[in-house]
Amino acid sequence: MKKLLLLIFITTLVSTGKAQTIQVKLANAVKQFEADGQMQHGIISLYVIDAKTGKPVYEHNEQIGLAAASTQKLFTSAASFDLLGSTYRYKTIVGYNGKIEDGVLTGNLHINGYGDPTFGSWRWNDTKEDVVLKKIAGALEKAAIKRISGNILLNDSAFSLQPLPGGWIWDDIGNYYGAGSWALNWHENQYDLYLKPGKKEGDITSIVKTEPPFQAAELVNQIKTGGKGSGDNGYIYLPPYSLNGFTDGSIPQGSESFAISGAVPNGPLFFLAELQEFLQQQKIAVTGNYRTYVQNASKEKWPAMQQELITLLSPPMDSINYWFLRKSINLYGEVLIKTMAREKNGVGTTDAGVELVRNFWSERGIDKGAIHMIDGSGLSPQNRVTTAAEVKVLEYAKTRPWYPAFYNALPEYNGMKMKSGSIGGARAFAGYHTAKDGKQYIFSIIVNNYDGSPVEIVKKMYGVLDVLK
Repeated sequence: MKKLLLLIFITTLVSTGKAQTIQVKLANAVKQFEADGQMQHGIISLYVIDAKTGKPVYEHNEQIGLAAASTQKLFTSAASFDLLGSTYRYKTIVGYNGKIEDGVLTGNLHINGYGDPTFGSWRWNDTKEDVVLKKIAGALEKAAIKRISGNILLNDSAFSLQPLPGGWIWDDIGNYYGAGSWALNWHENQYDLYLKPGKKEGDITSIVKTEPPFQAAELVNQIKTGGKGSGDNGYIYLPPYSLNGFTDGSIPQGSESFAISGAVPNGPLFFLAELQEFLQQQKIAVTGNYRTYVQNASKEKWPAMQQELITLLSPPMDSINYWFLRKSINLYGEVLIKTMAREKNGVGTTDAGVELVRNFWSERGIDKGAIHMIDGSGLSPQNRVTTAAEVKVLEYAKTRPWYPAFYNALPEYNGMKMKSGSIGGARAFAGYHTAKDGKQYIFSIIVNNYDGSPVEIVKKMYGVLDVLK
């Protein structure tokens, strides 16, 4: 009996010693990190738990709300899996009102959008622009419609007129990662602006073209030619619904053309412009106008769709979430936030979606004060969440049937499966890791207000996380 008790005591001591070793190593790593010159005015939060027991392994500022950048996408992603379901698909419905006789639709062609962020996206074969447009053309051909005597009516009322969350900054909203979200989105509401650099550094560049063709706004180009290898430092300033904007910054010397990606000011009109050109190519004449519901002054005169022609479906939610997390597409997060609000409460707005997500996590044990979200993607610098809350989300995800899809969607950095986050003055990582000894950890690390190079601060954050290996 004494030998058995001694064996249990020794086993417990060894186990406790290992746990203490990790804790001490993390504490030393964090202490060294905080003493670094880059962190003189900054703050670090780190929270690590044992993935199997849920017990804390290390805690440091874990209840301090910080700007978490794109690691905040974890709250939106996991909530969307539960609230919408991994098999949820967006619908875009094409139909008409009136009657069809002798190849003429005497009435209007309707396209009702419900927020599909993949509509016209290049990421799936079935969602590419030409594929979607050919499906619409096929539906018109099947219905024997060769001419439309009325209007093309786009019902984008599923979401509000406001395409952007509050708190997004001026430097972001004209660029691809700051694209707005509408009830009908097209080509992820972005385009590529091709520029020709000058012969020498400091020369003004010239605009070559846009792809897809984009003619809804005029840009005053002020982008200059930078040094060779200086990279993409060009910015587009074009707010939603605007017809005029400008560019600034620089692109590198030495190439015939250089592309930077911008956000279109009006997603529904972006689609309608391409649809109009496509119908002309198909020799389908349209007598009337191309209109969107939200911007239509006479909403009471908007006729209802009477007959469906085709329902276009998005890829399933697990596939959308894959790209949302893997490539950190902000548009997807903003659409998901609005979609959850519309599906559950009938209101497709950012504010309603954010409140829904905060309530969702509150019901699962996360204090609402730990999730001060402004948007669904983490792009706003006004967002504040805690590392403890992010770990709680990751821990919850492990208990859900959709966890394999969620886990698979996470990128891999530094040999760890984790979501990254990056905005001005903020870097973050949150995810899962299995150490060499088989120990499984769930962790979140956020750094705010560091000085100097973001590349160097990330290397130092990796150094802290390496303790878990």
